[in-house]
Amino acid sequence: MIDKTTLIESLHFRHACKIFDETKPIAPQDLKFILEAGRLSPSSFGMEHWRFVVVQSEDLKAQIQPLCWNQPQIGSCSDLIVVISKTQEVTQKSYYSKMLGRIAMPQEKLDGYLGLYSNFTTQLDSALAWSSKQCYIASANMMSYASLIGIDSCPIEGFEKESLEELLGIDKSEDIALLLPFGYRLHPQSQKLRLRLDEIVEYR
Repeated sequence: MIDKTTLIESLHFRHACKIFDETKPIAPQDLKFILEAGRLSPSSFGMEHWRFVVVQSEDLKAQIQPLCWNQPQIGSCSDLIVVISKTQEVTQKSYYSKMLGRIAMPQEKLDGYLGLYSNFTTQLDSALAWSSKQCYIASANMMSYASLIGIDSCPIEGFEKESLEELLGIDKSEDIALLLPFGYRLHPQSQKLRLRLDEIVEYR
């Protein structure tokens, strides 16, 4: 296992990188490592609410950037991961039956679990809000694991959702949750500012 000091140092290393070094691409094996961190992330009911679109084309990044408030991270990153929420699919019986059916359990127990899940999804205020939360778990893992191997990132929510989904041909049953540019920093990071632990933790 990795020692705790190394893990904490990687969290200090991670920051919202605003511009990347365009001359330093991420190696394919490192990109796969980052994607694996997302794939292996936990999710509510184990539904794996996400899909990842990896944009490497410079031409496509150039089309995406104006739809993201012209943020320089989009154009300068090595790889742009668009995190897609399977918003409607996770509420469809064909999907959740397949996902829950992967678990070895007696049919009676599976039927009960399927009923529980169905009741849960029908009572959701927002399937998008629920699925997006799960996408953020995977995104946090990808950013944290990237920092462990010296790769920078920046979560982006500032984008024109409908226009970007149209550009990327995203199905109407899905939603873009956020964008994750990855690469290597061009400039030193600014000081990391956080509240002290005793300001945010309460023991009872």
